[in-house]
Formats: sequence, structure tokens, C-alpha cells
Amino acid sequence: MAPRAMTGKLGPEALAAALAATGAADSAVRQGPAYGEDAAAIDLTGAGGTLVVAADPLSLAAESVGTLAVHVACNDVAASGADPRWLTHTLFLPDDDPDRLRTVVDQVDATARDLGCAVVGGHTEVLPALDRPLCSMTAMGTTDRFVSSGGAEPGDRLLLTKGAAIEATAILATDFRTECLDAGVPAATLDAAAGFLDDVSVVPDAAAVRDAATALHDPTEGGVATALVEMSAASGAVFAVERDAVPVRSETRACCDALGVDPLRTFGSGALLAAVPPSRVDGALGALDAAGIEAGAIGTVESADGDAAPGTVRIDGEPLAEPPRDELYPLWEARDA
Repeated sequence: MAPRAMTGKLGPEALAAALAATGAADSAVRQGPAYGEDAAAIDLTGAGGTLVVAADPLSLAAESVGTLAVHVACNDVAASGADPRWLTHTLFLPDDDPDRLRTVVDQVDATARDLGCAVVGGHTEVLPALDRPLCSMTAMGTTDRFVSSGGAEPGDRLLLTKGAAIEATAILATDFRTECLDAGVPAATLDAAAGFLDDVSVVPDAAAVRDAATALHDPTEGGVATALVEMSAASGAVFAVERDAVPVRSETRACCDALGVDPLRTFGSGALLAAVPPSRVDGALGALDAAGIEAGAIGTVESADGDAAPGTVRIDGEPLAEPPRDELYPLWEARDA
């Protein structure tokens, strides 16, 4: 029997492998990740007026945890009107398997480079109590115009880019491939759906639409439905949405239908929700189209009144006042039972 991994920091040699995930080079980084260094240093001279910081942990998407961790954190920064630029990466591993470490850090490195981000620091540790890697990513970027989730105004139109459940589709096609095959989803459909990992970034989406938007929000856990509730609550408004107007890719429909998942109620990274004044909708959709990003209008922003409190979302007229529990969780729970 192999010896049980010890809880604690990685040694210098293993840490050197983790530090290979540096992402893009950035001249503003005064101190980056290095053995013996506990903090990063970034020169903000000449940067935008506002520093935007977002952090997210990721553990359940075992096959692509490093890739998704980068995208999820960077999406939050982009959905605030900023360009993500720096990352700190905290990684907990269930064992000291060098291949597992190499896989995660290579995913982080490649994804950060694709987005033009530098990994400037973090922490890597073995925690045998875990059964899969836990990756917590913090992203930072700067902007001259911060866009909150709470700026939507009555009369605004709600736009959604790419489609619902992009992230969930990739997870279903990889982590739940066997279950999908057993439920009749063709292998070719799953192969295409697994490629949706390439679409989970909303950095280009946000760059195209942020100048026109009064509010931005990216669906993550709980999907489009939860994002609508969160954004409407933050804006003190009511959102009216048509389900059939929400774009859903055919691969998403196939995977979700096979396993009984509502595409509007599951992990939605890859889509960007934007509130845009009516006079700027055509320009926003045109900018997205010019960037090669599909998008559509899915609803409108309304004033809260006595019949509907702020944070109420009506989908085809039916009120949704609370964010739903993500519908992928029961699938993980059934597997772990």
C-alpha cells in the first residue's frame, strides 16, 4: 500500500512545478511567485482608476478544475467592466501525485496565457481529507468605468450572450459522460459538448458590450435563473423574461434532457447577462456580432411595485423570487452516495 500523503505545504521541488504556472508576462509585476516569497507586488502606476478583485473556489469539475477556476474568477472581473490581468492561485490537493499537480498547473498556465493574465502568487498544499483538487482563484484587473450588477434601470432590455448552461454542458459531457451515453446521448454530441470549455470565458463578451451596459452579471452556480434573481435584487427591480428567448444550444439541450437538468438552473459560465438601454440595444448586439459572439434579447427590466418585490423574476409570467439550487448538485450527490 502506498504511503499516505502528509498534510502540509509542498516541498521546494514540488512547489517549483506549481510555480511553472505563471501565465502571461507582465512588466507591472514587481514580485511574482517564488519559493520563500509570501506576497506578490504589482506596480499600479498608469493603471485604470479602479482595481477590481474577484475570488472563487472550484472543486467539483474534476477533469478541468484549473481551466474553469481561471475563467470563473476572470469572468467576474470582466463582468465589472475591467480587463482581468493578475491572478493568485491557491491549490489544495488530495495527495502529492506529481501528475495531478502537473495537470492542474498546466491548465491554469495555458488558460491564463490565453487571457493575457499573469499568475502572481498563491499557495499549494496537500490535504488528504479531500477526494479531488480544490482550486481557489483570485483575479484582479483595472478599469476607468466600473459596471456593477445593480445598475439595471426600468425600461432596459436584458441581453444574454452565447447561451444557457455552457459550463454545465461541458461538465456533463466530461464528468458525466458515461451517464449521458447510457441515457442515449450520441458520443459525437458529447465530444462537441466537451469543447464548450473553450467558450466559458466572457472576457470578450464583456469587452464588446460594457460601454453600452448599465449592469453586467455572469451566470455561474444556479445558472441564468440565479443570475437573473441576483441582478434584479441588486438593481431593486423586477425582470420579465421569456424562456423561449433564452438561447440554448442543441448539445446543451441533449445533455440536460438526458439527465433531467433544466438549462436555466445550472452552471452558466460562458454566458453574460447585460442590461442595456433600449436606444443602445442595436449597437450592443452589433458589437457582439462583430466580435463573433452570438447574443439575444431575453427580457426587460421593470419597476418593483406592490405585487412584485425587488429581486422578483418572472419567467413566462411565473414569479421566481428565490435563486434555485443548482441542478447538477443532485447528480454529484448521487454519485458520492
